[in-house]
This record gives sequence, structure tokens and C-alpha cells, in this order.
Amino acid sequence: MQKYFQFDELGTNYSREIMGGLTTFLAMAYILFVNPDILSGAGMDQGAVYVATALAAAIGTIIMGLIARYPIALAPGMGLNAFFTYSVVLGLGIPWETALLGVFISGLIFILITVVGIREFIINAIPAELKYAAGAGIGLFIAFIGLQNAEIVVASEATLVEIGDLTNPATLLAVFGVVITVILMAFGLKGGIFYGMVITALVGMLFNTVPVPEQIIGTIPSLAPTFGAAFAPFGEMSLGEIFTVQLMIVILTFLFVDFFDTAGTLYAVANQAGFVKDNKLPRAQRALLADSSATSIGAILGTSTTTAYIESSSGIAAGARTGFASLVTGALFLVALLFSPLLVVVTAAVTAPALIVVGVLMARSLANIDWKKFEIAVPAFFTIIAMPLTYSIATGIALGFIMYPITMVSKGRAKEVHWIMYVLLVVFVLYFVYLGE
Repeated sequence: MQKYFQFDELGTNYSREIMGGLTTFLAMAYILFVNPDILSGAGMDQGAVYVATALAAAIGTIIMGLIARYPIALAPGMGLNAFFTYSVVLGLGIPWETALLGVFISGLIFILITVVGIREFIINAIPAELKYAAGAGIGLFIAFIGLQNAEIVVASEATLVEIGDLTNPATLLAVFGVVITVILMAFGLKGGIFYGMVITALVGMLFNTVPVPEQIIGTIPSLAPTFGAAFAPFGEMSLGEIFTVQLMIVILTFLFVDFFDTAGTLYAVANQAGFVKDNKLPRAQRALLADSSATSIGAILGTSTTTAYIESSSGIAAGARTGFASLVTGALFLVALLFSPLLVVVTAAVTAPALIVVGVLMARSLANIDWKKFEIAVPAFFTIIAMPLTYSIATGIALGFIMYPITMVSKGRAKEVHWIMYVLLVVFVLYFVYLGE
């Protein structure tokens, strides 16, 4: 085991790897409760999604550890789950079963382009500024959802939105949760988001705002409501009814966001650990295969796109250097299957702080955009602002991809725009024309 994971070469040992794996798990354990809460909004069974989330995270992380040998954990991604529920299912009216099929297909495409080796070609075709803008926009969208779910922000006939009733116990609890989570994160506590949820839930139970669970450990919920549901559309609809233009756009959006989110996370975490050599990541193809395989597997189980987690950096900071730490993290997700009774305490007031703080973390990429160049600032701005205002990640990406070639050509920089961007300009214009019909 030590030889396979190169303990001696990397200067690590079992105790460091175990501690690193545990730290990573605690830093991202919030997804076990947040993901079922978000996907239940699409009409999915919360208990089944809890199991699917834990299994997808465990399987994906273990594959990453065994095949790529990196201390990088995977789980259903924040932002992608929001896109799944609010943009695809609720926004476009696509059944959640069909949306899962879209996730499954995006995973298969991801596997194909990874095996064929065109990853670098695609990455280079999309300007970095739009990648950063997409990440920041998703962060704002997630934060807006959190504010809305907690009723910190509510609808208004006069101004569309306004601040909610802060004397409402549930809303007040959410505000407390945001404050306590921010304090924990500011102190640099590993797993601050998870601990913030725990403290918020405990305070909520103390003041009778959150229900008290009857037990902590219980039987594992049935996976039947979601397992294999991705293939249900084939028995109910024709291929023409399934593979609509809308679904194709959804698949491309899943692919786009997951592709660049994974690439960015992998390189950021790997660079922190000192794995990147000459601007290249050894075994990058294996890592990407682990991620794409986990996406398809997760879709079969019944969850939105599974992707690499930046929270893995906390485990690396704690000493993790090999894939053995990922095995530890994966095993802990399997143990977590027994704690599903705790779902009853995970109300909107408890999950909202996690969504808001994750939004803050994702908004960091705003700093990487060159706002001084107008031809860059315009498409980036439209990408970012459209996501929360239109309640659609896909719309934000589409607007950004339309505006980028226009501003670059207007600035006399047409030759710097990859031909793929011109193709996407036409595709997304046709997409909006299709929506308007």
C-alpha cells in the first residue's frame, strides 16, 4: 500500500493521510445535506438523494484515489445542483428524470473527450475570462438562492425583490447561521461551513425553530426512487421528445461547467500540494476520467453532476499527499449513509448559510477578470449578472458567449477569437430564437 501510493517519495505516512482524509470529509460534509435539500425542490425523494449523494461521493473519491492517486475528493457539485433544479427542472419544465439523463450523457461525453485527448483544445478555445465569469456568476446565483430560501430576500411587486421580515424566527436563524459560519471561516477553521450548519441546527432546535430528530443513526433510506430513473424517459417518450434542443443546451451546459470547474479545481489543489510540474499535472487524464466516470455513475444513482471539490485543499493543508487520503474520505462518505435521520433538521434556514458562504467563495474568481478592458468586461458582466437575475446559469453562459465575439470584433481583435466561439455565437442565438417561439 505504501509503495503504491509512494509514501516515501512524497514524505508522508498513514497518520497524515488519515488526518488529511478526515479533514477533507469534514470540510465538504455539508453537501450530504445541502444536495438533497436542493434536488428535492425538483421533486426528487430527499432520502434517496441523500444516499445517491453519499454513494456518488464515495465512489468518485475512491476512484480518484485508486486510479489517479491524488488526495482530491469528489461529490455532487454546488452550482450544478442549483442549475439542475432551478434552471432545468423548474425553469425549462424538463422532468427531473430527463435532467438526470442529461447529466449521464454529459458524463459520457466528458469521458470521450478525455480519452480522445482534446481536453487542451477545448480549454484553449474558451477565453479564461469567461471561465472565471461563469464561476463567479454561479456563486452569485447560489448565494441568491440561499437568501431567497431563508426569506432574507423576498419578492416585491414594486421592486421585484426586497429584504424579508428579519423578525421571522426561521429567517433570524438563517442570519445567525450566516454570521457564525463567516466567523468560523474567518478564523480559518477547516470544515467551517459544516460546523456552521451544525451550530445553526442546534440553536434552531433550542428555540424550537428546527425539528428535533428522533434518532441520529438509522437505517439507510431506499435508493429505489432515483436509481436508474435517468433511463425512465426511454420507456415513456420517443427519442424526438427526449432529445430536444433544450436538452441539448442543458447537456452542453452541464458539460461546460463541470469541465472547467473540474480542470480549475484539479490544478488549483494539485498546485497547492506541489504536484504541478512545468505547468503540467501528471496523471491529469486519469484524474479527469475519475471525475467524468463519477458524473455518469452519480446520474444512475440519482444525483446531479459529481465533480472535484476545492475543499480537498483543506485535507492537503492537513498533510494529505496521496490517494490514500481519498480512500479515507470515500470510506467516511459510506459511513455517513447511516446518518440520514439528521435530514429532518436540515431546513432552509440551516442550509441557506452554506449556500451564501459557498457563493462568496466562488465569487473569488472575479479578481481574475481584466475589468479594464471593455471588450472583456462586457461579456464577463453579462455572464455574471444574468445568472441570478434570469435564474438561469445557461442563460448567463449563453449571453456571455454571444457578447464576447461581438465585443472582440468591434475592438479589432477578431483574429484572437477561436473559431469555436463563433460557432457557439450562432448556436446560442438560435437557442434564444427557439425559446422565443
